Amino acid sequence: MADSRGQAAVELVAALPLLLLAATVALQMLVAGYALTLADGAAEAGALALASGGGAGKAARAALPGWAEGEVAVAVSGETVTVRLRPPALLPAVGEWLEVSGSASARPAP
Repeated sequence: MADSRGQAAVELVAALPLLLLAATVALQMLVAGYALTLADGAAEAGALALASGGGAGKAARAALPGWAEGEVAVAVSGETVTVRLRPPALLPAVGEWLEVSGSASARPAP
């Protein structure tokens, strides 16, 4: 029978990079989901401001946290406000690939 002392430590060291990669991917997906929720809320805030005669872009940007300041694009087309948001990522290319958008529409009050 072969000596198996230290086998668990070797297996852990071998599996650790894969576990870290899986955790990083899972965390990135959670951050992207959070960014989608933020984009939807910001689009709704912009649409409400547009319906009340205010500035949709300013209201949408104000509804976002500080980290999103340079990562957001707000577009107004008629009664629809669309917010595109790039979530934070370890690699910039991943953030661009996971960019999310939310839209909301509102009609002006009569």
